[in-house]
Amino acid sequence: MTGITVATGALAAPYAAMVVDAKTGAVIHEENADTRLHPASLTKMMTLYIAFQAIQRGEIGLDSVVTIPSRAAAQPPSKLGLRTGQKIKFRYLLRAAAVKSANDAATAIGFAISGSEEAFAKRMNATAQAMGMRNTTFVNQHGLTNDRHLSTARDMTVLGRHMIYDFPQYYNLFSRRSADAGIKQVNNTNRRFLAAYEGADGIKTGFTNAAGYNLVASAKRGDRRIIATVFGGTSTANRNARVMKLLDQGFASSPVAPGATRAPALVASAPALGPTSGAHTIRVSGMVRRSLRPQQRPGAAAPAQVASASGIEDALAAALLVSSTPAAAATPAPVEAPVQVAAAPAPAAPTTDLSQMAPETAQLFADAGVAPATRPETTPEPRPTEIIMTAAAIAPVDASRMQAVPEVVTRVSTSGGRLWGINVGRYNSRGTAERVLIQTALNEPGALDGALRRVTQRAGGFDANFMGLTNEAADLACRRLQARGAMCFMIGPS
Repeated sequence: MTGITVATGALAAPYAAMVVDAKTGAVIHEENADTRLHPASLTKMMTLYIAFQAIQRGEIGLDSVVTIPSRAAAQPPSKLGLRTGQKIKFRYLLRAAAVKSANDAATAIGFAISGSEEAFAKRMNATAQAMGMRNTTFVNQHGLTNDRHLSTARDMTVLGRHMIYDFPQYYNLFSRRSADAGIKQVNNTNRRFLAAYEGADGIKTGFTNAAGYNLVASAKRGDRRIIATVFGGTSTANRNARVMKLLDQGFASSPVAPGATRAPALVASAPALGPTSGAHTIRVSGMVRRSLRPQQRPGAAAPAQVASASGIEDALAAALLVSSTPAAAATPAPVEAPVQVAAAPAPAAPTTDLSQMAPETAQLFADAGVAPATRPETTPEPRPTEIIMTAAAIAPVDASRMQAVPEVVTRVSTSGGRLWGINVGRYNSRGTAERVLIQTALNEPGALDGALRRVTQRAGGFDANFMGLTNEAADLACRRLQARGAMCFMIGPS
């Protein structure tokens, strides 16, 4: 905000800062991050967020014509210069608020959506609570100083992250150096920072005497995005320098993401399933915990063992049947008897020299950073030469049954009864449905943890669904969403 509002004396505004990895939300740095301070024009991020939300829901359109109320026209600078009764397209108000930080445009947005500043402020607060902004209270759309209008560095960082990922189609507004606002061309209040820092593409500045110089900034380099927030800078230059230093700190830090330090997933395993087994979970592990060379096998023949595994949806069902035998060749046995297989030539003695291993085996150890374990120089018993693939574990049966009963391949659930889902709306395009799913997942991370986002095309549009939930989890998620005024209904097992 470039205009001067209520003077608060010569004392510097309190300082606060926050730095996060945008993708994971991992906190890299924080200082006074939960201290309630004046946000100034950072407020307009929420005004614009709700505007984008209203467009998505069909409440208003980019080309809707807005009549400017007197309360909007009377706002102090920074302003676009709107006049009472003037008509202007909604898209120009968005550009003026995002780029120039125009107070009159922000106020007009609130009136166009909710009919009054007070009604729009209630929606702002409800949206803030849904996002988890627990220390924020809004009383206006622009951020001019009010003792009850307060937020924190943490909350504004949360809002900035939602802006980036919930509405990527509109996020480019914040990186524009200038924009056509209908009645004039306007320059970006953040243009110095955008020009000075590599990868910077937003987000929003703010200034009042009470707040100091504030900025929620974001920059992307390669596949990594960092968000840095500063409250209480002493000047534009001071604020920008602080933010750049914090962003540098963020990019220099090690990425924090699930599985970041693990080797690629290599082995899928599951316990053997009997004929009446229930659902099982297949856990994937890429950690090499012991030598991949075979251990010494017992001298006595072991009965055939069957293991089965199945993935959700289109995953392949497969099981490995392995039986070991004495060194001498065996005679085939009847169906009722345990499977016997011919002996294979004994493998060479194991070695710990990677150069002597097969390339793919050596690469497994190299990727995992684990040296192969040293084993005694002993020769293992012969390996089986016969591999039997099956889609489900079966018990031994007689030959007549195997000939009479057709083979039936059944998918085994790996989701522990997660056969339910929820629908959060039908939309005109797949992209809109996908964005709603991402936004909903961010708003309800606890209730939707582990759910699968799925867009299904129907005759009337694209359904946004969360699948893979239990009955109880689906019911809880819908109740939480409905409590926030969102549409939701449960989808039962098909």
